[in-house]
Amino acid sequence: MEYKLSIEIKHPKNQLIKILHNPENLKHWQKGFVRMEHISGEKGKTGAVSKLVYKIGKREIEMIETITLLDLPDTLHLTFDTNNVYNIQENYFEELANGNTKWISKNEFKFSGSMRFIGFILSGAFKKQSYTYMKDFKAFAEENKSVLTKK
Repeated sequence: MEYKLSIEIKHPKNQLIKILHNPENLKHWQKGFVRMEHISGEKGKTGAVSKLVYKIGKREIEMIETITLLDLPDTLHLTFDTNNVYNIQENYFEELANGNTKWISKNEFKFSGSMRFIGFILSGAFKKQSYTYMKDFKAFAEENKSVLTKK
């Protein structure tokens, strides 16, 4: 399953990247984020591997994030690997004539095992969740609205 999303954010590209690439900010725009644990490679650089932990409902989900390409402020590519779900994410940042930044996110999900069927059925939910993260990032970057304070 593949899809592409984009959103315009009212910040110059360099300022947006500082907010996005700061792991301390994840909790403010990724609902359910619990923690990030560095595993290997140089933190925040190409090749870095980290474990991300999310709490969704009563379940805790762990995934392995790998930075596969870091060419900021233009490009950030990542992979996420968790129980029979593998996500390849390519993020591109374009500075617009009005000084804002367009964030383009290309996602590819690969499913194995029991997740093949579930992934097919829930494909719309994956796209919706990705766009929710982008909208929540926009609200945090532009208005300092955190998902931690949302009701």
